[in-house]
Amino acid sequence: MYVADSRGTPAPPAPAARGTRPGRPSGRAAAVAPVVLALGSVSLITDISSEMVTAVLPLYLVTGLGLSPLGFGLLDGVYNGFSALVRLVGGHLADRGGRHKAVAAFGYGLSALCKPLLLAVHTLPLIGAVLAADRTGKGLRTAPRDALISLSATPESRGRAFGVHRAMDTAGALLGPLAALLILRQAADGYDAVFTVSFCVAMAGVLVLLLFVPGRSHPEAAKSAAAGPGLPAAQRPTLRAALALLRQRDLRRLTVCAVLLGLATVSDAFVYLLLQHRLGVPDRWFALLPLGTAAAFLALAVPLGRLADRLGRWRVFLAGHLALLIAYGLLLSSVHSGALPYAVLALLGAFYAATDGVLMAAAAGAVPPELRSSGLALVQTGQAAARFACSIAFGAAWTAWGDRTALATAATVLAVCAAGSAWLRPAETGTDAESGRALA
Repeated sequence: MYVADSRGTPAPPAPAARGTRPGRPSGRAAAVAPVVLALGSVSLITDISSEMVTAVLPLYLVTGLGLSPLGFGLLDGVYNGFSALVRLVGGHLADRGGRHKAVAAFGYGLSALCKPLLLAVHTLPLIGAVLAADRTGKGLRTAPRDALISLSATPESRGRAFGVHRAMDTAGALLGPLAALLILRQAADGYDAVFTVSFCVAMAGVLVLLLFVPGRSHPEAAKSAAAGPGLPAAQRPTLRAALALLRQRDLRRLTVCAVLLGLATVSDAFVYLLLQHRLGVPDRWFALLPLGTAAAFLALAVPLGRLADRLGRWRVFLAGHLALLIAYGLLLSSVHSGALPYAVLALLGAFYAATDGVLMAAAAGAVPPELRSSGLALVQTGQAAARFACSIAFGAAWTAWGDRTALATAATVLAVCAAGSAWLRPAETGTDAESGRALA
């Protein structure tokens, strides 16, 4: 049934039923749009591919190639932060003419093509170049994909829509490390086999995107983008208009807070390496550590998304960083309980469930439809750049001072940044952008 729908333009979200309390979605309005489910399927398949690589990459680089923590920090920073350089470009291209699907498909395809290249490179510069190209694909696709999700949902149910998508995405993150473990145990050339299978799975995700995701994101957004000269100057899909969105107080504060908190968000890979050093996890089980994070993320993404719709997205977003701070505290403590890794991984998953989609749902309310992809890209760019800096700084601190001192420093910075973000606290945005209010 959906194959026929995917060839047309999805209908705009249904209006809330009469008598529905403002800010609380009705049964019909809360229904998850087909485009969200389709994009969730694409992300599920793609994450199986990417997490197969992510699960073995730290061990492959540090143990297999002998990189130092500083060298790994540089590569991890590239892997997680290089996309910051192209997110604005991807958002801008998607907004021009409503080409969200085309830009997202190009990004997914580029990332897929990078998987087999890891087989051919063995030096730090070449590995960095391949990872940079992979993250370029991620940077191009992320904002258009999230714009498609936000445009298909009502303002009151965006948290739930993003929660459903992130839950499906995380199901792939849960299956990816399992697939990597099975391949490593069965294949003679384990790493080569992981990268090859990862490429095949990624191409399947691109195919699902092309066949089942609508070509147009939102009728009003596409019409506005096509009629660019007729729009107010502040709402035309141009790079200048995208940057001008930061003049709006709430979006500016949201972006600043995302940057501050990103500066103290230690990469998952470092958390897993810290757990391995702390508990002596055998190398063959290292790829399973992301499963705990993914399982918690999968279980909590939808409930926390719905909670954010009801209690406020900013409150849930800050609470997620509190969970991350507790995880850092457990890693620094003298506790030697067998439950420690489960608690740390569960808190890490709760952190992502409370922040990843929730941040995009909060930002979408401050951005008009015709600039939705560009506006979300602004927030994503700031956060990705901050995490890029954190990976490099944490790797350098670990090399110079040791892992415990580096983590203690990160925890202190996170506490300070969380306090500053609580003070800056943007107002909760609802339908301001959709109602056509002028930007401040």
